Amino acid sequence: MSTKKRNWKPQTALVHSGTLRSGFGETSEAMYLTQGYVYETAQAAEARFKGEEPGFIYSRYANPTVDMFEKRMCALEGAEDARATASGMAAVTAALLCSAKAGDHIVAARALFGSCRWVVETLAPRYGIEATLVDGTDIANWEKAVKPNTKLFFLESPTNPTLEVVDIAAVASLANSIGARLIVDNVFATPLQQKPLQLGAHIVVYSATKHIDGQGRCLGGVILSDKKWIDENLHDYFRHTGPSLSPFNAWTLLKGLETLPLRVRQQTESAGKIADFLAERPEIARVIYPGRADHPQAAIVKKQMSGGSTLICLDVKGGKQAAFALQNALDIVLISNNLGDAKSLITHPATTTHKNLSDEARAELGIGPGTLRLSVGLEDTDDLLEDIEQALKAK
Repeated sequence: MSTKKRNWKPQTALVHSGTLRSGFGETSEAMYLTQGYVYETAQAAEARFKGEEPGFIYSRYANPTVDMFEKRMCALEGAEDARATASGMAAVTAALLCSAKAGDHIVAARALFGSCRWVVETLAPRYGIEATLVDGTDIANWEKAVKPNTKLFFLESPTNPTLEVVDIAAVASLANSIGARLIVDNVFATPLQQKPLQLGAHIVVYSATKHIDGQGRCLGGVILSDKKWIDENLHDYFRHTGPSLSPFNAWTLLKGLETLPLRVRQQTESAGKIADFLAERPEIARVIYPGRADHPQAAIVKKQMSGGSTLICLDVKGGKQAAFALQNALDIVLISNNLGDAKSLITHPATTTHKNLSDEARAELGIGPGTLRLSVGLEDTDDLLEDIEQALKAK
């Protein structure tokens, strides 16, 4: 395939970048469901293991289909290199553990997905890595938390589920000033609506399960950074611990990338209209949506995001009982803890994604008994509005 055109727009890159074709000249990317590879000679095998000859060795290390997915993600993100993982949490865990060692200190925004908080608060300390959680919306909190051994910053933006937005450029600047690295979980913004590497972040992670697949089919994750960091820190971790993505899932994710711009554009447009609708409803106490003027970090949203989000955070008056009643009355919108799907999904974070946090920790994050997270899908916007309206009246 020709790679002469280097300045493709995202829609083009997500259809063509990184494509490898066999001698059969297939249109769709080939699915290389193989564990190992054959060498012409013993000398060729030796050369490949020494790194003197390019090629694949074992699919735990690298695979042609997975390689295509990684290269396509690099083209979209503007990254030098990437490694695809079996899930989003495999990506987060690998990025964190490969960026810190015993005796180091991590500063993380407290507004994190429940499993991410567990890795930071529980897993990392088991390996001698100290962690401090801060309110990430104020750069002063990051500055106060810095210690002489601080080597890593970690944040989500927008956050799960309350859609707080952190000033990535400010945190990256602080990280650079002390010789630390910044990891950004960019799932909620998608690589189309926010570019953490361009804002100064050093590492970006995704749960590709979400918008990248976006159709409820498979798990996957990806870590993107500069080639030097991946070669020196991530490569051997992958080789020896095996969090690799399956070729079948990589092929599925490649197909998801082809339609990602179309899906995210439609989902974001619908989400904006639904957020505006919910903000006017008497049954709703609060709506948080990036792009609305009343978002708590509206100025930062405008500075670093090119669009809103496919997700909405809302608080239902009446607490848990009212929130459950609203979910149960919905017809089109499905109750599920997933997000970024073609189908609209709603969940109650306090009893699902963030149930393992203490009541105090949830309160700090703004997650109350009436809080719901709505992931807007590809259904007709008017149908979704009618469904939500009837559910509000029914509850």
